[in-house]
Amino acid sequence: MIGSIIIGILAGLIASKIMGSESKGCLINLLLGLVGGSVGGWLFGVLGIHVNPSWIGELGTAIVGATVILWIWAKLKS
Repeated sequence: MIGSIIIGILAGLIASKIMGSESKGCLINLLLGLVGGSVGGWLFGVLGIHVNPSWIGELGTAIVGATVILWIWAKLKS
């Protein structure tokens, strides 16, 4: 449980940096990372990509998903 929270926070923070936006705070980064993990898992499943079920694989999946969410959010705002 604590590991998932840490991975979620890191994924949200890294995705914010990739997209060039400021960090929105620990709670928003956590939510972004957790939802990003679900989106990334779904996206990888659709594309047939299988990720190693380690913390690095979970972090990578969450970063990809969170980045996709931030990209979509930026497109909707503009």
